[in-house]
Amino acid sequence: MGESEYRCWEELLPDALGLVFRNLPLQEVLTVVPRVCKSWGRVVAGPYCWQEIDIEEWSQQRHSRPDHLIRMLDLLLRRSSGACRRISVSGLPCDPLFSFIGDHARALRTLEIPRSEISDAVVEAVAPGLPNLTFLDISSCTKIGARALEAFGRHCRSLAALRRVMHPIDVAGRNACGQHDEARAIARTMPALRHLEVGYMLVTTEAILEVLSRCRGLEFVDLRGCWAVDEALLRARHPRLSVLGPGVDDCFENSYWEECSDDDSEDDEVYSWELMDDDEYYGVVGSDDDEAVWGDGPGLVENLEVRFYGGGFSESYAGIDWPASP
Repeated sequence: MGESEYRCWEELLPDALGLVFRNLPLQEVLTVVPRVCKSWGRVVAGPYCWQEIDIEEWSQQRHSRPDHLIRMLDLLLRRSSGACRRISVSGLPCDPLFSFIGDHARALRTLEIPRSEISDAVVEAVAPGLPNLTFLDISSCTKIGARALEAFGRHCRSLAALRRVMHPIDVAGRNACGQHDEARAIARTMPALRHLEVGYMLVTTEAILEVLSRCRGLEFVDLRGCWAVDEALLRARHPRLSVLGPGVDDCFENSYWEECSDDDSEDDEVYSWELMDDDEYYGVVGSDDDEAVWGDGPGLVENLEVRFYGGGFSESYAGIDWPASP
């Protein structure tokens, strides 16, 4: 068999290489792949690897400060060139970063931003630019309420799944009227819902019945911790509906609190952004556009250190082997 029958890896189409690289751990895609060859570096610097951006595990770690998170999202969203279909990140620190997502990811179908510090006003401004959303997770986003839910519902007409799970601490001492208004906003503006999670929200049986009367396609409702809801009545009126709760059998988000513990691990690897030196073949960070966005002067991103942890991206990223969380 002659050599002409073999093709080099660097000659693969960029979109094919992107499919391969998406099965690698994030730190390897950012720090190892670009150094293999120029063609691989160009693929990583383009949109082919970044149609799905899942950094939730990493963003939950105490080591990922807000400025680290901002720079990571800036890097990945710019590389996606507007082609990103899924973003999963925990704890957006400010309204401008959510606006940045809205400006650079208008093709989004899945948006998961639990524990984010965003406001009703910014959601009302950004939601019209996200008409393709089908899955939304705004759990424990304590600064938004009915206004934000109504904005998502009115502008994201294809929304089929909503996760609005609160932590018991989030709702302690809060007025239940505000969360009743959230349930009414869901009922009025999200008729296409098939999956709804409202764990620990201060809602009543009447509020949930109103949601069910208007969202006729609902197949599953998670009501864990919604102690004011009459489960027997819901099951009697909607026998085909799958209901989880209100009873809770295990600790709430135990894994999250473990991830946020103060225990350190000597085996943690620190990946410096200096390894991602973006030159003419690989580069996005450090460009004139980036400096204009952040206005922090040269050298800031290069001196940033990021720790990578987690248990994989999602079910679609089988085989990823991340180091254990501390």
